[in-house]
Amino acid sequence: MEPVLGQKPPNNRLERAVQELEPIVESNTRQRPETELIRKAVAGDMSAYTRLVSDNRERVLRAAYGVLGSAEEAEDAAQDVFVKAWKKLDTYTGEASFSSWLYRITINTSIDVLRKRREQVALDHQIAEKTYGPEDRMLQSDTQRQIRQAVDALPDGSRSVIILREYEQLSYKEIAEILEIPIGTVMSRLNYARRRLRERLTAQGITPVESAS
Repeated sequence: MEPVLGQKPPNNRLERAVQELEPIVESNTRQRPETELIRKAVAGDMSAYTRLVSDNRERVLRAAYGVLGSAEEAEDAAQDVFVKAWKKLDTYTGEASFSSWLYRITINTSIDVLRKRREQVALDHQIAEKTYGPEDRMLQSDTQRQIRQAVDALPDGSRSVIILREYEQLSYKEIAEILEIPIGTVMSRLNYARRRLRERLTAQGITPVESAS
């Protein structure tokens, strides 16, 4: 059939391509569960922000504790994190998940606390005596205490990567987004951290369990 003068002929391949893209576009534009809470919180709704805090409190505490090794300092850092997040909430773009955005603030805040601690006193790598869940109870053994000390001795960048990978079980992509570094850098820091831990623990007579990835 000849096309009507002035009309473009149908492009079946283009139509098929558009149809294939529709579910992808729909998926990318679908709002995350916390989007509405964030919108309300930015508008000044404290109850919405309180809900965001409640939903993310445990993961922020775990990440802060992983860096600091102290339940008390982790609690203080978590409070700082949520205050900073509240002040910066209008800068959240939604490109990464809200939890990833919070992780980034948590890691940076915890590292700042660690640096201040080192400036005030020599770091003795002792685990805080306060009880903080099952993980802290495990750390009472000599072996776990030595592992904690070995993690504490890592450079800040390597420590952050191994905590997010081994403690929080995050993917390389998630870690890269949180720390704002390339995935290749995540992998190289992780390999370096594992090698350092293996060398230190082996020298202390501890045989580390090799990670699967």
